[in-house]
Amino acid sequence: MKKAIINVAIYDFERYIKSGFVVFDQQIASVGEMKDFVDDHYLIIDGTGSLLMPGLVCAHTHIYSTFARGLSLPFNPKNFQEILDQMWWKLDREIDNETSYYSGIVAASDFLKNGVTTIIDHHASGKEIKGSLASLKKAVCDEAYMRAIFAFEVSDRFPVAEAIAENVDFIKNFRTPFTAGLFGLHASMSLSEATLASVEENLGNSPIHIHVAESAMDEEDALKRYQKRVVARLDDHGLINPNSLLVHCVHVDDEELAIIKKRNGRIVVNVTSNMNNAVGLPDIKAFMSKGIKVMIGNDGLSSGIANEYLNTYYGSHLLRRSPTAFSLDDLRAMIDNAYDYASGLLGIKLGRILPNYEADMLLIPYQPPTKMDGGNAFGHIFFGLLHAFKPSAVYVAGKELVHDYELSDRHLSAEYAKATAISDRLWQRIKGE
Repeated sequence: MKKAIINVAIYDFERYIKSGFVVFDQQIASVGEMKDFVDDHYLIIDGTGSLLMPGLVCAHTHIYSTFARGLSLPFNPKNFQEILDQMWWKLDREIDNETSYYSGIVAASDFLKNGVTTIIDHHASGKEIKGSLASLKKAVCDEAYMRAIFAFEVSDRFPVAEAIAENVDFIKNFRTPFTAGLFGLHASMSLSEATLASVEENLGNSPIHIHVAESAMDEEDALKRYQKRVVARLDDHGLINPNSLLVHCVHVDDEELAIIKKRNGRIVVNVTSNMNNAVGLPDIKAFMSKGIKVMIGNDGLSSGIANEYLNTYYGSHLLRRSPTAFSLDDLRAMIDNAYDYASGLLGIKLGRILPNYEADMLLIPYQPPTKMDGGNAFGHIFFGLLHAFKPSAVYVAGKELVHDYELSDRHLSAEYAKATAISDRLWQRIKGE
């Protein structure tokens, strides 16, 4: 039976309807104003007092970071490399497939409750590489019913052949409207020439997903060891296929941006993580001025994306020392870029409340205190909702996954409850090194 959400305000980053309806099953069948609604024996959901939006996309995250929450380790880094050494590399080298699965359960559950219905993940698990992406897919896509795109971080820290094979196998064997693969690489500073040559031999036409110039140390390492900057080094190996994701790009220069544009790569910024790691802020307007499509991720720092929209906007003002240097239209373009990218990889249509788009939707209670229309709707969302963004209902492919702010699936909640024991074992392994 098709469902109909009625008496609801609708906004999809392009069009606003003050009082409308949406009829849907797995996809949206029809949309319109309430005056035109005809009930054809639908399951009726009353959206009075709520806003209906498309589910959100997080364009770069690290699900494996989920079990870092509350972890206490000796930590006194003086630079970015020491952050990796003292925290993240201690964590990821002890992750096995069971840990990957349960971190996926937790991350997906929390993402859904925060209105994120599609994620692009960058995985690392030193204890078990083979099958790690399938473990994530089982948790995130099969159990939680989210959409997700996965990649394994090839790095000299791990057996390179195994990491390459994990990417190749997942890309080849898992492509549906719910999941797809990218070819993951960690960062230039952890990738030797021999490793990049091996990647080049196995990459084919797949886009890569790699950290680029997150810290100045990445560029300094490339210049010292290879006499070229990071993006040029990747390009010399022919690795920047169309739609490759180059993440962070805080310290790239104009020549590197020209290469990214020429190769039709995309940049994913993670402003909150950059601020937390004190590595600088990406110059998003410079990226845009070169015609590069830019998207927004959270780098695994949280289980949402709304806060990243805020910090991207405010951080860009701070970087340029101007409250008008980066506009809400710029931010909206980045959000649209993520919908476009995920839609292309998954072979579906995301990001609009229109017929034939996937019924990935959010219901958020909102009573506008001032006039709301098509001209200022995104301003209402930015200043009125994103600071405390919690949808009351979340749908993916028409299935209600969050109801009254809580997960609808009891089995998923039961799996979530097992995560503490799994994380305890992980912490014991880390502290027993």
